Amino acid sequence: MINKIITASLPIIPKIIIGKVASRYIAGDSLKTAVNTTEQLNKSGALVTIDVLGEDVTSEEEAINTTKECELVLKAIAENKLNSNLSLKLTQLGLQIDYKFCRKNLVSILKYASRLNNFVRIDMENHTCTDQTLELYFDLNKTYKNFGVVIQSYLRRSENDIKLLVNKKANVRLCKGIYKEPPGIAFQSADEIRENYKLLLRLLFENGSYIGIATHDDNLLNYASSYISTKKKKLDQYEFQMLLGVRAEKRKSIISDGHPLRVYTPYGKDWYAYSIRRLKENPQMAFYIAKAFFGLEK
Repeated sequence: MINKIITASLPIIPKIIIGKVASRYIAGDSLKTAVNTTEQLNKSGALVTIDVLGEDVTSEEEAINTTKECELVLKAIAENKLNSNLSLKLTQLGLQIDYKFCRKNLVSILKYASRLNNFVRIDMENHTCTDQTLELYFDLNKTYKNFGVVIQSYLRRSENDIKLLVNKKANVRLCKGIYKEPPGIAFQSADEIRENYKLLLRLLFENGSYIGIATHDDNLLNYASSYISTKKKKLDQYEFQMLLGVRAEKRKSIISDGHPLRVYTPYGKDWYAYSIRRLKENPQMAFYIAKAFFGLEK
């Protein structure tokens, strides 16, 4: 009950309180802080993907600035010898402004990443972006092999999308999905989403795609671990992926069991919307917010 009350109250909770609690989910507001966080994660045995926070940009200037920032991230990764790649959203690069403009920005980043021998992950956004995101992937995959996409198991279309992607041996991050979608577009029950996740996981493994197993769900983590063990999957065929600030002890356990694991590590000034999503998803968020609100969290 307390979780539901605080979740409903998030819009009126002071931003400074949200920021205090959300600091566990973001690597600060600058590239320097992201580099420092990545160094610490690497020392703990984790791989990293750095994400510049922000989406739904409305001007070409914003999109160009984000493109430059993404290239700075790739440069910092190389200069600091970090074990990290880059994640980005296409609406950051102007997808909702102009498709060709977005494509140009993405190509610039992919070229730069290729020169630095690095990899770029194209995040999946809400269902209105799915067709264009996959269109861009299939278009540019003809030229660039250093990038991959994300598929969300709650979307009803995802099985068909996976069947197309495995033909290209696509590198796919598989997650449940976080955007609010209508029943006609997405499965609504937790059990349906989990079962579809397992189906998509099997399809990816069986067809030789590299998989980023992105979940904090013990049911899915146990299923994936069992599948990997039973089918004798090799370490170069998959990695587990988790969000910064979520289930750190489980993350350590997965790494200690010998599995590769990558931590999604966001940074930037546009932290608020991202943090609200994380807090709504985290069952412990009521406890943390209450502590921060009453001045108990140090």
